[in-house]
Amino acid sequence: MKKTLVSTLALLASAGLAHADGVLNIYNWGNYTSPELIEQFTADTGIEVTITDFDSNETALARIRQGGHGFDIVVPTHSYVPIWIEEGLLQPLDPEIVTDRGNIAPQWVDVDFDPGREYTVPWQWGTTGIAVNTSVYDGDINTADIIFNPPESLVGRINVIPEMSDVMAIAIYAAGGDDVCTDDMDVLRATRDMLMEAKPNWLSLDYGTIDNYVAGDILAGIYWNGATMRARLQNPDVAYGYPATGYPVWMDNAAVLADAQNTENAMIFINYILQPEHAAMLSDFARYGNGIAGSEEFMDPEMASAPEISIPEELVSAGRFNPTCPQEIQDIRTQIWTELLQ
Repeated sequence: MKKTLVSTLALLASAGLAHADGVLNIYNWGNYTSPELIEQFTADTGIEVTITDFDSNETALARIRQGGHGFDIVVPTHSYVPIWIEEGLLQPLDPEIVTDRGNIAPQWVDVDFDPGREYTVPWQWGTTGIAVNTSVYDGDINTADIIFNPPESLVGRINVIPEMSDVMAIAIYAAGGDDVCTDDMDVLRATRDMLMEAKPNWLSLDYGTIDNYVAGDILAGIYWNGATMRARLQNPDVAYGYPATGYPVWMDNAAVLADAQNTENAMIFINYILQPEHAAMLSDFARYGNGIAGSEEFMDPEMASAPEISIPEELVSAGRFNPTCPQEIQDIRTQIWTELLQ
């Protein structure tokens, strides 16, 4: 850690920002930001950080659209980034401060959702699949039937994350669609019917359920790979499955809001998480990949072979990096989702 501190201070000093002071307000997914990283960042820069949680991309976007939020940094998923950019909600990264975009792993640089990384940098990336307690369920874990056609042993103990893009993707694939932005009304009707028929078998649509999986209060659900790994490290009965019909691959990205009140501090933080040792802190806490080259050497070795991160070879092709849907398709998806939540 001493080496990390010295190298970071040298980096900040070279940019004329060795001790910036002030505050920084981050709007991020709940239970997703490493406390160790925030503590180290404040020690290195003097910038005090406040984190406010959101539970879905839709929630975050709606709040920022309203204005008057007071946040400096937001962390949207890749398929929402074009919406943020097109609506003028983000500002371009300052190349005088964000000097280390060269640390981004090559496959995450010239991405479709933000070509050349003009507005965003990687936060973490992962998959969305099926979490299930194998002390109760001994069947195939790589199937969406666990959620949409569950055995009696799981009925009433299933949680589905309240994130439309992920749930709709898994449901559309399970209903026979091969494109989350499909305009095939037969597929969309089948998806809607499957979701509505399955919902009575669920306990909840909740976000922060790691402790519930650990305690066995929730036995199955649609969940993210890193959160499932965190549960499994405390309860080895928890397993993570990759639906063979298809599952989403995603990347969350940090960006500076157009109306940020602490822009310089936000840019300093953006550059800070581009350092491999700092990106590793994010991964070790939340248990996802981070998209920063060289971070692996600083990470918990268990990350390299964890079943929640190492996708079985025969299921790799079922993972799909979902695009941003056209507005007319997004409106249909939203109608289905709104009905599901009622």
